[in-house]
Amino acid sequence: MWRDLSSIGRDAGSGGYRRYAWTGADADCRAWFKAQAETRGLTYELDRNGNQWAWLGDPARGNAVVTGSHLDSVPDGGAFDGPLGVVSSFAALDELRARNAQFTRPLAVVNFGDEEGARFGLACVGSRLTAGQLTIEAAHKLRDGDGVTLPQAMEAAGYDPYSIGPDPERLARIGAFVELHVEQGRALDLSGDPVGIASAIWPHGRWRFDFRGEANHAGTTRLADRRDPMLTYAETVLAARREAELAGAVATFGKISVEPNGVNAIPSLVRGWLDSRAADQSTLDTVVTGVEKAAREYAERHGVDLDVVRESFTPVVEFGHALRDELSTILRGDSDRPVPVLGTGAGHDAGILSGSVPTAMLFVRNPTGVSHSPAEYAAEDDCLAGVTALADVLEGLACT
Repeated sequence: MWRDLSSIGRDAGSGGYRRYAWTGADADCRAWFKAQAETRGLTYELDRNGNQWAWLGDPARGNAVVTGSHLDSVPDGGAFDGPLGVVSSFAALDELRARNAQFTRPLAVVNFGDEEGARFGLACVGSRLTAGQLTIEAAHKLRDGDGVTLPQAMEAAGYDPYSIGPDPERLARIGAFVELHVEQGRALDLSGDPVGIASAIWPHGRWRFDFRGEANHAGTTRLADRRDPMLTYAETVLAARREAELAGAVATFGKISVEPNGVNAIPSLVRGWLDSRAADQSTLDTVVTGVEKAAREYAERHGVDLDVVRESFTPVVEFGHALRDELSTILRGDSDRPVPVLGTGAGHDAGILSGSVPTAMLFVRNPTGVSHSPAEYAAEDDCLAGVTALADVLEGLACT
């Protein structure tokens, strides 16, 4: 499975993946998922929001156990973020069949669409729509860097953008959702454990900073006469790092758009996107407030106008202790060594669904701690340990 999926959407120059929502690479990933479902005799289903489901048993029975993740990527992302969870889900099902496990609850593997938000700037679109955390109106306003709207992109890919929206009936079928994911950090590597359990997802959000100055000639305009928004932006980037360090949080300006974007032109507009995350809401508020305050002070000093828009936000997600403890009991077995429980600053579909159904997450060791990069990595032995752990969990939840 890994070999068949590995070439889809991979850029020859960077070695990273460019699997963006409703593109050709996305279509190829979806075709791969459907083929995996059909090969195993599972019932394939595409929901109104473009999420893919592969069912073993009758979903109408309810109280189903669902596992899976996503197949899309960030720009030049790694191979493991998302796909490891989907591949491991199918592999875990194969393992349970090899064990002759007897299923007492319906089981499904899911591929949630547009989890990374690389194209339209909003993460977890598929699961947000399903859970009613993204309105149809807001979704239809999403637009990519080329000005293509979400409805236009869906129609071009052969899907109906006017059928999207909340799907409470589908969520009502689910008794538990377990997502396996490569760890996006080094906690497991430092503890020496191949697999861990998630405790919580930090609160996080994305803010757009629009710095508006005055376009002018780079060679003839005196420094004293300039209203250069790039200066304000640069100082704000440094302020974000400073505020994050003081608060013990993280803050990153990772995307920028410049107009008119000429080498010999002072910009008229610099638009930067801030991603910030912290262990609790109060700390996150402190960081973002501090960054905005500094940005406004710099803007006033340089004669630049500033607008700040919060484009997305996800509050802290504390995974339910009952399901989390059940996973811990299953994985610990007869061992005296406890299964590591760790928090994460990364968002996931499991976090979105947690407000609607019981959810839990498993992490697989990442020895480098690198993610959202071609250098993202998990050793084969650890991946197989993840499959075994997921199979054990699914057997404990869905089988006799």
